[in-house]
Amino acid sequence: MEELRGFQPVSETCEQLREAIGCDFVGLALQNRVGLDIRWHFASGNLNDKYERITVRYGKGVAGKVISTGSPLLVENFPENILGKTTDHPIMLAEKLVSAYAVPLFFRGMPKGVLLAGNRTASSFSAQSCLIVKETATALEKILEGQIYFK
Repeated sequence: MEELRGFQPVSETCEQLREAIGCDFVGLALQNRVGLDIRWHFASGNLNDKYERITVRYGKGVAGKVISTGSPLLVENFPENILGKTTDHPIMLAEKLVSAYAVPLFFRGMPKGVLLAGNRTASSFSAQSCLIVKETATALEKILEGQIYFK
């Protein structure tokens, strides 16, 4: 998976999303080729490099839940009203995110990635912002589809 780190088209797309909707953080997580673990591979607006060391299990945390359900997830006022433990959401903790909107990325019809937009203050995501996140996820699917990792 190291061959994806620093892949310019992905980092540019994440940066463009962050600027387009005015959020504090954008991250991209991908499920490992073997096994069910999920790792964060790209970030824009990150406070540190902790995201690079975060691995979550399938069904855990924002990324694990989005991949396991194949559905978007909206988190508001973290850590209030979350299911499970706060520590089950390491990206929210590492980046001090209070709100986030995450959508799945599909490869060969299966959810295998997550695009997350987040804010460090309590705020909601407008319908327009959610649409832009979804459109960006579709663009990232096309960018990543041709990479060796997904063949």
